[in-house]
Amino acid sequence: MSLTARIRSRLEDTIIWALIERVQFPLNESIYKPGAIPLPEASISFMDWYLREQEKLQSRIRRYDSPDEYPFFPDAVEEPILERLSYPPILHPCSRAVNINFKIKEFYTNKFLPAVCPDFGRPDRGAQAENYGSAATCDIASLQALSRRIHFGMFVAESKFQAEEDKFTAMIRAGDREAIGNAITKPEVEKQVLARLKTKAEAHGRDLSNESYLPKIDVNAVVNMYKEFVIPLTKEVEVEYLMQRLS
Repeated sequence: MSLTARIRSRLEDTIIWALIERVQFPLNESIYKPGAIPLPEASISFMDWYLREQEKLQSRIRRYDSPDEYPFFPDAVEEPILERLSYPPILHPCSRAVNINFKIKEFYTNKFLPAVCPDFGRPDRGAQAENYGSAATCDIASLQALSRRIHFGMFVAESKFQAEEDKFTAMIRAGDREAIGNAITKPEVEKQVLARLKTKAEAHGRDLSNESYLPKIDVNAVVNMYKEFVIPLTKEVEVEYLMQRLS
């Protein structure tokens, strides 16, 4: 297994475990609606407020100095209190301008969570105010893991660029996004990723204490998330990065 594949596999584990933790709680729609929970700022949801405050704190311990970390609220990032580290210049400086976290959060909140937190028609799984903080904490772990996995595409794009620099340079100068997208697409690799993800979700999400082996999470929803969301957005990141690679 290549280094890229090993990193992807590790990130898959992190994402699956984070999602399994999240679905132990109800959907709790109120935490995503501005004004539903009283806050100093009425225009922001509890989830966004919590995520922004977390990023503000984490930026002070240099989380967002790392080339594989991208904030959901760039305006909240502060100067680190720890001495800055020197990272190898693997990515082109344009990488910091490629940030699609707003799309990640929108999909996760509006489409994925309702699919894996089926609260409707189940009084025992309705909104539970006592779990607002716990649900949001799990959300942050899930969102940050998804962001890291998707933006990791830039490292893959850089590797592909260096392997076929002349080919990609010509496509970039021609502004041919479609050609770049086709060049970076590896259907056989995508099939392997989806198969591996399904196996992991089934294994990690199995409740062995239950005689019927009911899964802790909807395996198909996780696989579909990757197929319809994670993989396409990773491609988008790769294309956007390469389009700015010569600047």
